[in-house]
Amino acid sequence: MTQVLKLSPAMQPLVLSYMDRGGKIAIDQVAAGFGMSKGQLAETAGLARETIYRAERSGAARTQGRLREMLEIISRITEWSGGKEQAMAWYRAQPLPAFGGRTAEALVKDGKAGAVRDYLDHMALGGFA
Repeated sequence: MTQVLKLSPAMQPLVLSYMDRGGKIAIDQVAAGFGMSKGQLAETAGLARETIYRAERSGAARTQGRLREMLEIISRITEWSGGKEQAMAWYRAQPLPAFGGRTAEALVKDGKAGAVRDYLDHMALGGFA
């Protein structure tokens, strides 16, 4: 008999906690979860406001990918930052020395989420900024 380990919502990766049954990121839930409007969420993710408000565009691969990247990065730092709200503040405002003082938000907007993830992995292994 195989046991299935069921994680509490607090232990699930942040990305999964904001997915709907169809596997898409639920934009309304993300905005509410971080206490921001959908327009603020669009700005934070580097998306046009119309993209968030139109169903056909909000479910598009590019939109979903950008939101997923943002949530993955925030998820990686939630534990050491003290919570998801603090992680969002870090994401939006903390200058990263390795990237010329640019924030994770600015880098994700420029399509460099992979570089931010690599940087966080490096830091987690005890690397220097």
